[in-house]
Amino acid sequence: MTEEHIPVMVEEVLFYLNCRETGIYVDATLGDGGHAAAICSLLGPSGHLIGLDWDDAALERAAKRLEKFKGKFTLLQRSYTELEAILSEQGLPRVDGILLDLGVSTLQLTDPERGFSYRQDEQLDMRMDRRLETDAADLVNRLPASSLAGLLYRYGEERWARRIAAQVVDYREIHGPIRSGAELAEVVKSAIPAAARRKGGHPARRTFQALRIAVNRELENIESFLPQAVAHLAPGGRICVIAYHSLEDRIVKHFLREHSRRCNCPPALPCTCGGEGELLLLTRKAVRPSAKEVALNPRARSALLRAAERRVLKREEGA
Repeated sequence: MTEEHIPVMVEEVLFYLNCRETGIYVDATLGDGGHAAAICSLLGPSGHLIGLDWDDAALERAAKRLEKFKGKFTLLQRSYTELEAILSEQGLPRVDGILLDLGVSTLQLTDPERGFSYRQDEQLDMRMDRRLETDAADLVNRLPASSLAGLLYRYGEERWARRIAAQVVDYREIHGPIRSGAELAEVVKSAIPAAARRKGGHPARRTFQALRIAVNRELENIESFLPQAVAHLAPGGRICVIAYHSLEDRIVKHFLREHSRRCNCPPALPCTCGGEGELLLLTRKAVRPSAKEVALNPRARSALLRAAERRVLKREEGA
C-alpha cells in the first residue's frame, strides 16, 4: 500500500483559516487530501469543502483519503486559475476560506511515469496536468539556447544558465533529443564547474525546478489566482498560501501587502474604500514549520506560510 503523503503545517493552516463547522472552504491544490481531511474533520452538516486539483492521480488518492467525510466535500479536476468560474458553477459567490499549497507531492516526484526526477532514467515530462500539450522534453529539445537560458535564470535563478543552455544545445545536436531526466541531469552537471558542483545540493536541482515551473506556468497561475481568491472571500474570510521557494513567496508577499494598504483607490480620484485595504495581514512575516515538524517531515523545511483576512469594508456595511 502506498504511504500517505504528509501535509505541511496542518495546525497552522487550521489556525489561520479559522475553520468553523458551518464554513465553506476551498482547497485549491488538493494534492493527496491531507489538508482537506483536516478541514473536513472540523465541518458540521452544513459545512463543505471544494477540493481542486488538475492531477487525476492525486484526485483519486484524495478521494480515498476523504471517504469517511462523505457528503462534506466536492472534488473537481480543475486548475485553481479557474476559481471564479468554479465558484459560480457551484453557486458560491463567497467562501469562508481558501488554501493554496504550492508544494509538489513526493508521490508525483517519485512516480517514474510523471518524469519529474533527475535521479531516475525516466521520460522527461513534468506536467502536473497530463492534458497539457507541452512537457519538459519539448522545452529542452526545441528552445534555442538564448530562450532556454532565460527560462533557467528566471524560474530557477540558475547562475550557470547560459553554460547549461549552450551545453544542452550542443548535446542534442550531436546525440539527438534528450529523453530522460537522468540524461538531462548529466548534461547539466557537465556544464557546471566542478567547484560549484560541490555545494548547494544536486547540480541539476535548479534546472529541473525551472522546467517544472515553466511547463505548468506556476508563477503566472499564482498571479491569476490571487485576485480571484480575494474577490470571492466573504467578509472575515481568510486566505492561506504555502510557498516553497522565493519566486512563489515573493508574488504572494507583494500581493497581500499591496491589498492590505490603508487605501487602494487611484490617487487622482476620491477615496471610495473608506481608507481601508481589502485585506488584513495575519502574518507580518512568513510562518515557518517548527523544528519538530521538520524532523518528522524534512519536506516541510522550505515551507513559507502567509495568511490574510478579508476586511468588512465600510462601503459593504449594511449591504
